[in-house]
Formats: sequence, structure tokens, C-alpha cells
Amino acid sequence: MPGFLRRLFAPRWQHHDAQVRRLAVDKLDPSHPNQRQALERLCLDGDPDVRRKALERIEAPDTLLRLLGEQPYNPELHRRLIDVLTGKTGGVELSRRLALLESIDDRGLLSAVAMQGDNQQLRLAALARLSAEEDLILQACENGIAAVRHAAAARVSSEIGLQQLAQKARRDRQVMRQARERLNRLKADAASLTAERENRKALLDKLEAHGRAPWEPLYAGRYRHLTREWESMPGLPDASQERRYQDACQRCRKVISDHEAREHAHAQADRRRELATEARESLLEALEESLAGLPRGDLLTEQDIASLRSQKLLLANRWQTLSDLHVTDEALRQRYDAVLADYDRVLTAWERLVTQVPEIEAALSERDAERLAASVDACQWPDTLPPTPLLARARYKLAGEKNTDGDLDARLERFAADLGQLEQLLDRGAFKGASRLHQSLRHRAESLPADRLRPHRATLKRLGARLAELRDWRGFVAGPKREQLCQAIDRLAEESSLTDVELDRQHRQLVRDWKMLGDAAANRQLSEQFRAASDRIHERLAPWRDRLNAERIRNLEARTALCEQLEELLEAPAANADPDALRRIRDHAREEWRRHSPVPRDQSEAIGRRFGRIRYALQGLIDQRAREVADTKRVLVNEARALLERQLPAAARAEEAKMLQQRWRDLGRAPRGEEQTLWREFREICDQIFAVREAQRDDRSQRARQRLEAMQALIDRLDAWQPSRHADSTTLEQALDEAAALEPLPSGRRTEGMRRRWSGIVRARRERLNRLAVAEEIQHWQAYRPLLDAHLKADARLIEQGTVENVAADDHLSLPEDMRTAHQQRNAVRLSPPSEADVAEQLARLRVHLSLLAMGRVSQHDEPLRLAIQVERLNEGLSRELDRAEEVRIVLRNLLATGPVSPDQWAREVGEFDALLTRLTHLPPP
Repeated sequence: MPGFLRRLFAPRWQHHDAQVRRLAVDKLDPSHPNQRQALERLCLDGDPDVRRKALERIEAPDTLLRLLGEQPYNPELHRRLIDVLTGKTGGVELSRRLALLESIDDRGLLSAVAMQGDNQQLRLAALARLSAEEDLILQACENGIAAVRHAAAARVSSEIGLQQLAQKARRDRQVMRQARERLNRLKADAASLTAERENRKALLDKLEAHGRAPWEPLYAGRYRHLTREWESMPGLPDASQERRYQDACQRCRKVISDHEAREHAHAQADRRRELATEARESLLEALEESLAGLPRGDLLTEQDIASLRSQKLLLANRWQTLSDLHVTDEALRQRYDAVLADYDRVLTAWERLVTQVPEIEAALSERDAERLAASVDACQWPDTLPPTPLLARARYKLAGEKNTDGDLDARLERFAADLGQLEQLLDRGAFKGASRLHQSLRHRAESLPADRLRPHRATLKRLGARLAELRDWRGFVAGPKREQLCQAIDRLAEESSLTDVELDRQHRQLVRDWKMLGDAAANRQLSEQFRAASDRIHERLAPWRDRLNAERIRNLEARTALCEQLEELLEAPAANADPDALRRIRDHAREEWRRHSPVPRDQSEAIGRRFGRIRYALQGLIDQRAREVADTKRVLVNEARALLERQLPAAARAEEAKMLQQRWRDLGRAPRGEEQTLWREFREICDQIFAVREAQRDDRSQRARQRLEAMQALIDRLDAWQPSRHADSTTLEQALDEAAALEPLPSGRRTEGMRRRWSGIVRARRERLNRLAVAEEIQHWQAYRPLLDAHLKADARLIEQGTVENVAADDHLSLPEDMRTAHQQRNAVRLSPPSEADVAEQLARLRVHLSLLAMGRVSQHDEPLRLAIQVERLNEGLSRELDRAEEVRIVLRNLLATGPVSPDQWAREVGEFDALLTRLTHLPPP
């Protein structure tokens, strides 16, 4: 079908003419489905009138909402929905409209319903669907129902929104008041949060600085105080602050743990030193007891000397090992030297006797008394030692009597006492001591009378049986043990996987275990087997021992060099040697000594004694310097106490306290217990000094805050003040004096802002006062205008008629001196009038000058005059700067003195002069 036919037969609501479509709306029935669809199509029509007409026929809000979804930017559809939902039209029930609001998200629609709804519940429901803060502010300010306004205001939470509410909610004072209260609370909370954040930041700075500080006696207590202060702070820290806190705490705990570890190490070192001292004392006591027991015996045998040698060798080896690790006490070292001296005397006497044994035996066999006496005298046997059997026999021969031991009763008493000691040794199971004492008793029993010895023989026999039983038991136990040791050393000799060090250690342990068995279950075959295996191990370890000996020689050289260095240090110590540096030298020397170990055995004792003496002397130097440091620190404590009592400014006192603290740090440490006591006392005094300074700082801060508040009040007062006359300049000068009295203000952003505001206010008030001064001058000029008019009339008569006349000032007009002088000059100038061109030039200069004062600019043809006037103003300003009022007065005075002026000239200039004077009287806005 052709297009015109389709248009001809098409429905009228589809007509291309909007007027026809609008008329067709009235003929469509909404109850008929097809026509209803047509109405819905027309609701979305391109013509606003057609849309409006079609929307008036649809009252179902569901349909309107569906159409809104198809065309969201349809203003007529919005208005229709607003009318239906607010109850203006449509007659939709309230419950239905409330249910529809739950599905609406359009802000404009919801805002309109909340603003125009016919029911409070409807408005509150629409308000609940709004979330944008600007919509809530609009409802809180403009809604006609108080409950809706309050509900909207209660949901505004931002600071900007509350500020807008406090400014715009003039319709409801309660909303305005609540907004201001909430805004103040918000600001207070923000200020509190800022203060809390600053406090946390300051505390974190202190904690981090504490974590970087070295340990001191009050370190742990200060750390606990800072952590308790952190935990007592209100609120919760942010993630960065919590991370900084944990890091700082970890550093502080590390410092504390390191110090505790050092203290524990010192305690362990002290404990090891005590154990070493106890071991030395026990070894010394054992050798001292052996040496002291020698004089109590009747005879000194080779077994006694062998036992004494083994004890001395054990003491020397153990003493050297302990001396390599710990310094020996001087008293203990003196005991050690005394024991060694006693041992050397005994051993020397024994060696002299050994050299004379062949001579004594030969003399006894030959019965040569003279030779025997010479040999006995050559032995120089000490009287404090019992004789050997050979020496006793020789003395017997020389004396010619059997009893050479002195009184028989004393010998019997000593014999009985030794029997009791033998029984005690057997009770303890001390086989070696008991065997040696039993042998001595048997020898002595042979030299005592049988009748006197009869009461003790039964006891000696019984104890001998017990000793034999103990010997058999040891042999029963030691036999299998010897076999095990032989098998173990054979396996060790064949073992090839062990290192030389481990092989030597196990070999030494087996040899020690073998020697500990003594003569129990002794067997020649097992002894030879054990010795052969031991020799094979010695051959195998020979290269390693050679390397070890070379290393020991190098260690000995290093230890000797270390001793020489320390001796040089001790020979000429510095007068101000730092005890901490000396302690470091001591510890380093100890580490070096331990590192260069072992050394050759025959020289270890001598070099150990040398190093021990050096360490003792070094420790004495350290103690001496530490005592000197302690004395100096006591002087510093007294100086700090005197400084606390001196009448000085707190800042100067604090600076001197800092200097004392620096001197304290430079001194080094006093002895351990004394250092902590002195530091605690010194720290308490310094804390008091700094507390006074902080209190004064707080006072200064309080006074500074008071000055700031006073300055703020002065600024507000001057800002509210507007001068009305030039005489009010005294008020401004008084305000400037008050501001000068409040100086100096504390530095900061607030102070800078206040200074800028104060400068702007003072500049504005000075400008207003200057304008008022100018206006007052112009007002005074207006009072002089009748006099000027009289002069103009006199000038006109002079020009027109040639008549010269003087103008007299009115009596009621009080002319100032400069104006009176100008008035007289005007009268005088008519007697010899200048040319009209000169008068015109003078008037032009005055006009240009006044124009510069009023507008700051002139026309192009007056530019030369402007330059000349500015040069004159600069020259006049060299001596004294003129303000604008004075310049205006000078111009007006010169205007009064300039003449004669013709009416034409005045007519040309008067309008410009009046306009400029009117412009100068304009005041700036308050």
C-alpha cells in the first residue's frame, strides 16, 4: 500500500500531526487493551503536550513506573508519577503507594515524594529510600513536616553536610541546633582523635628512640612504663602505628635480652671461675695433705715419692688448664707457690739421697763408719721428714742402738692412732691409702718390742685380713675390666675410620682407665698386650703429634708475643685510660690466649704463670681506673646536686646538666655494683632538673597560648570595629600597641595565619582612615566654596572690567593658616595677574594631580604633566612621606591660590574637579 494511503487509513493517534494525536487521546479508552497500549505509546510521544495529555488518562502507578523504566528522562512522566505517588491525583491507597516506594530508586522521584507527600508516613518511607547526603540536607532544610526534617537531619553525618545544615536550616531551629551540636561533637572527636594520634606518635618516637638507645640500669623499667602508657591510651592505633609499635618493642626487647644474655654469660663465667677456684683448692689441699702427712710416718718409701710426684703432675696439669681459662687469685697462687716450694724441697732431698745410696750401701757392706757418716751427712736429710729404710738402717749403725725414733710410748701411741686411721680407710674403701698405711704399720711393728706391741697385733692382723679381702675383691672386679680394656685398645689400634684427634682422646681414656685399676688383678700377659696395642697407636699418631708439637710451638710464640704486648701496656699505662677500653683489651687478650692453645707441656706452666701475673696486674689497673671513674662520677653527682640547688634559669640549668651527662658518658664505667647506684642517683637528679625545665616550658606554652588567645580576641575586636572619622585613628594606634605588647607570639601555622589576618585588617583600617581624612578635608573645602566663588567673581570682574578688588573672608569662616595664606595670595595675584596660558597650565596641573590621587591614572594628553608631578612628589617625599589627605589639602590650597581664573576656564575645569572630589569622598565598604 502506498505511503499516503497508509497515512490516510492509519489511526489518528498515529497521525504525523501532534495536534491530531493530542485530540485522539480523548477518544482512547484505557480499559480496552489495544487502546491502552496506544495510550502508553502516546505517553512516550515526542511532543510534550501529547505526553502530558496521554499521561492524564493513566492512573495506574505500575504502568507509570514501567514507562519510566523505558524512558527515564521524561519530565511529564516524572510529574505525573509525583502527582500519583504524593496523592494529588489518582486516588491510590496509602498502603499501595508505600509498597511502590520499595521498588523506586530514582532520587528525584523519591525526593519529590518526601517533599510533597500527603502523609507523614509516606514522606518518611520515601526519605528512608534516599541515601545521597545532598538530598537529606534538602529535606532537612525545606520539608514542611518537622518529623521528616528531623529524620533527614539525623542521617547527615559528614562535617560538610552538618556545616550546610547549620547554615541553611533556618526553618527549623532544632535542626540547626542539633546540627551545630553534632558538628561540634564531630570537631571535638576529630580534635580528640588528632590529639590521640599525636600522643601515639610522640610515644612511638620515644619508644623508637628508646629502642635505639644503649642499655642502662633503668632501661627495662622505662620500656615497661612506655608500654603501659601505650596500653592505657584510649582508642585503637592504625596499622602503621601498630607496626611501628611492634618493631620498636622488638628492638627494646632485643636490647634487654642481649643485656640479660650478657649478664647470664657473666654469671656463668663467674660460676665457672668459682668452680675453677674450688678445683684448684681441692688439688692444693690434696697435695698439702700429702706433704703434711709425710712427717707423721716412720719411714719414707719410694712409693710415697712416686705418689707425691703423680699428685704434683696432676696438680700442675689441671692448674695450667684452669689458668688458661680463668685468672688465679693471688692468695691461691701464693699457696700454690708455697706447696711447690715444699714439694721441691722434698724432691731435692730425695734426689740427694738417691745419689748417695750406692755410697751408703757400700759403706754398710764394708762396715766403714767414717765413710757411712760422710755419706749420711752429704744427704742433708731434713729433720722434718721421716728417714727412708736405708737411711734409718745407716743411722742405726752409726748410733749403735736399736731405738732411733725417740720415746717408745710416743711411737706406740702413734702406732695405735694409725691403726684407727687404717680402719677408717678400709671402711671408706680407700684401698691405696689403706695399703700404703698397712705396709708402714708392718715395717714399724718389726722395730717395736713384741711385749709392748701385743695388744695391737690382733687389730693389725684383723685389718690386714680386711685389706686382703678388699684386694681380692678388687682383683675379682678388675680382672674382667682389664680384659675388656685390652680388647678395646686392640680394636682401637685396628680402627682406621677415626680422626687423629678422636683416636688420641679414646686412647688416653683407655690408658686412664687402665691406670685407675692400679695393681688389682695385675697380669704380665695382659699388661704386655695392652702396652703393645698402645705402642701401635703411638706409632700411628706420631705424625699428628709432630704437627701438634709444631702448632704448640707457634701457640707458645703467639702467647709470648701477647704477654710482651700486655707487659708494655702495663709498664706505661695512660693516665686517663678508659676502664671500658681496658676491659675490652682484657677480654680480647683472654680470647687470644684461648685461641692459641695448646702449648708445649714443659713450658705451659711458666707461660701460664706469666700470663696470670699479667692478667692480675691488668685487672688491678682496671679496678684502679674504675675506682677513679667512680670517684669522678661521685663528684659529678655532687655537681648535679649543687646545680639543682643553684638559682639559674631552667634552660641554662638543663644545658649544664646535658654537659654533665656528656662528661658522664665520656668517663666510662665504674665497678659493676657501684656504677648502677651512682647512675640511679645521677639520673634522678637530672630528671628533676629536666622536669623543672619542662614545667617552665609548659608555663611558657600556657602563656604563649594566652597571648595567642588575647591576639585572636584583639583581631576579632579590630575586625568588628569600623572607624567613622579620622580621629578614630587613636583606637587603631592603641590596638597596635596592644599587639606589640603581646609579642613575641609562638611560631606556627596559626600564628602565621593570625599575622596575615592582622596585617590585612590593619591595612584595611588604615586605608579607611586615610579615606576618612580625605573626605574630611573635602568637607572642609566645601565650607570654603563661598570664598572660592567670591574670588571667581572678582576674577571675572577683573578680566571683563579691569576692576581690581580684594575679597574679604567672612568672620564666621575660620580659615586655617595655610588656607588664609592661599586666600591672601589669590587677592595679591590680581594686582599683577599672570597670563591666561599660565593660569590654564596651573589648573591643568592641579587637575592632573587630583586625578592621580583619585584614580591613579590620567588621559594620554596629560601624560607629561603626570610625569612632572610624580617627579615633584618623589622629591618632596625624600624628606617626609606625605599621606593622601595632606596632598589633597595642598592641591585644594593651591587651587584657592591660583588666579585670576576666567569664567570660561572655570567652566571647563569645574566639572572635572567636582567629579574627582566626589570620587575621593567614596569610602571603602566596611
